Amino acid sequence: MDVSFLPNLPKSDLDDRTFQELVEECILRIPRYCPEWTNYNPSDPGITLVELFAWLTDQMLLRFNQVPRRNYVTFLEMLGIRLQAPVPAQTEITFYLSASLDNPYTILADTEIATERNEVDEAVVFSTDQGLTLGIPTIRNFLTALTAGTQPQDLRDRFANLWTQEANGEWQGREQPVFQEQPETGNCFYLVFEPDAALDGTVIALTLQGEPAGSTGINPDYPPRRWEAWDGTTWQPILRQEQDDGTRGFSFEDPDQPDEGPGVREADVILHLPLQWPATYFSSYQGRWLRCVYTQPEGDQSGYRRSPYLSGLAARTIGGTTTASQCTVIRDELLGESEGTPGQSFQLQASTILPRREGEQLLVIPPVGLPQLWQEVYDFADSGPEDLHYVIDSMTGQVQFGPLIREAAQIRETTRLRHRQQMGGRMIEAAETAAVESQQRQYGKIPARGSVLRMQAYRTGGGQRGNVQASSISVLKSAVPYVNSVINHVPAISGTDGETLEEAVIRVPRLLRTRDRAVTPEDFETLTLQASRGVARAHCPKDSIYQPDAGTVVVRVVPAVNTRPLDTGEGLQPRQFELSDSLRQEVLGFLDERRLLGIQVQLQEPDYVGVAVQAEVGVEPAYGNPQAQQALVEALQIQLYRFLNPITGGLEGKGWPFGAPVYKSDLIALFQQTAGVRYLGAVLVFELRRQDRSWVRTLAPNDTVYPGPVGLVCSWSDRFLRSGHTISIVS
Repeated sequence: MDVSFLPNLPKSDLDDRTFQELVEECILRIPRYCPEWTNYNPSDPGITLVELFAWLTDQMLLRFNQVPRRNYVTFLEMLGIRLQAPVPAQTEITFYLSASLDNPYTILADTEIATERNEVDEAVVFSTDQGLTLGIPTIRNFLTALTAGTQPQDLRDRFANLWTQEANGEWQGREQPVFQEQPETGNCFYLVFEPDAALDGTVIALTLQGEPAGSTGINPDYPPRRWEAWDGTTWQPILRQEQDDGTRGFSFEDPDQPDEGPGVREADVILHLPLQWPATYFSSYQGRWLRCVYTQPEGDQSGYRRSPYLSGLAARTIGGTTTASQCTVIRDELLGESEGTPGQSFQLQASTILPRREGEQLLVIPPVGLPQLWQEVYDFADSGPEDLHYVIDSMTGQVQFGPLIREAAQIRETTRLRHRQQMGGRMIEAAETAAVESQQRQYGKIPARGSVLRMQAYRTGGGQRGNVQASSISVLKSAVPYVNSVINHVPAISGTDGETLEEAVIRVPRLLRTRDRAVTPEDFETLTLQASRGVARAHCPKDSIYQPDAGTVVVRVVPAVNTRPLDTGEGLQPRQFELSDSLRQEVLGFLDERRLLGIQVQLQEPDYVGVAVQAEVGVEPAYGNPQAQQALVEALQIQLYRFLNPITGGLEGKGWPFGAPVYKSDLIALFQQTAGVRYLGAVLVFELRRQDRSWVRTLAPNDTVYPGPVGLVCSWSDRFLRSGHTISIVS
């Protein structure tokens, strides 16, 4: 553990008196203890002795104030402070099958996947958080509606007396329009799947059959439609990319194949269903719902002049998606045998242990008797002599059992009894021995001598190195039957390194102030930061806690993300700042134990807002060549990303303050500090607002989709800024 920073930490001196103050204090005491001494001049031999002893005392105080480094750790342990374990990065892993299956298939939990190893970096290993069951999708209803509301209404059943279902689940029949004859924006059709099949997180291939719809008038490269699924709360997009739509917007045109003329054609649409896809009642239909909605065409693109027609529907499972964490699971590790002594400890093979889950416990097998599952506790303060308790240090992997605390009176009484036995030859009675033993206490039971200790399971890993980019995880650590490939379509987020000793020392004053109770807004902010290493910043608005009869406290949380992309000019992606379910549950569980009765806590993401910066920069003559100008542009973009971001931005480098506006003068000052900048021309700042899943630049009277590069950069007025920086060089 690196503790070289400790001498530089602000010290609370045990005695802060200086040499001169010691001399003056001694001189003030002279009239009281030696009234005949009246000469206090520096030339007096007595004053020389006073200064000598003051100097010796000053040197002693200097040593006293330099607390040994190991004492910092001891002081933290006395306060009940432990270094917080690292937080594993989390992502969604998609498994693709080698062929469609006839029966449901389960991919077990803790299946390990990893990134590719190279000459520089070791592979980063992830493990699935739970098992993934891939069911067989069966379409129950095909419904159409004129409008796409939150809840389907005025539905028309297209299967009734017109289509028949084959033995393999495929539907065939007369051609049916998916929209009305003269399509209008908002027309949609619904597919309702059987509710009993395990389809959460499933990737399905929806096979559509129909006549080529080339005369519908759409551009097949940009079809005006969207695919969605009901996740119990909202309609969630499920088409990952346009290339996954083999029908090309129901046109059934294949640019790689020659025109085959009229006739029924068939194509697949690959849909990634939500991780939570519950069965729901809408109108009189029950099942798992997905839909396709006719949307407004983009730009000058044309829409459907007539409705596409379908004559066949089928669905099959081609894969599935589940969550995974950056960790390795170790099972049935043998720790050793118990010596039967209090306070004994054992070392796990791994040094950093992630928070334990259900089933990750210590198994003690005594020499005589049945195996016992022991319970992990934070400390032994409430443990009795018969409680099966133990403690694990998550940063070192040390397993420790409770100590035996002897009172000072017991040592004195034991010495007295032994003296009487040795000197007087008198036997010690059982009552006297019991009275002495009652003055000691065992905190937590100790495994009997010869007991075998075995850790059932635990996870090791975590840290920022797990925040890998999308499509980085592609290696199966061991073969999984029927699985052809694996990939993460989204980046891994929320990975945080373990707490350093410096960070622990700095958070102690906040901990002592809150006293582990959440009352004021500052208490909620402090305890939210303590709840998990995955929290970078927290903000509790005062109006959410001081409103009468409100009963609800809102805490806005900024997750900890990897800030290394800021140094390369890539910026931070908005998805990285989404609150994961595991982080939300961890923080809420921590605050629930510390809130006042009757108070409900809500965790929210800050309202996100973006900013686009366009600047005209004049450069020094030495930067006249294109290579130097490009390097200057990249340097300015990196500075903008560092300055305008929620983690390390702002004037103090601690993240852009909540509620602080962005002034153009701040950006001008930032540019002027850069070497090579001679003068500045026009500097424009535009606000970006999030609409649906895209960001637009607000320019009255119309909103314009921002075309430049974008990345999450800043917080402002409880919102975050996403930025695209355009810098033009003037020689």
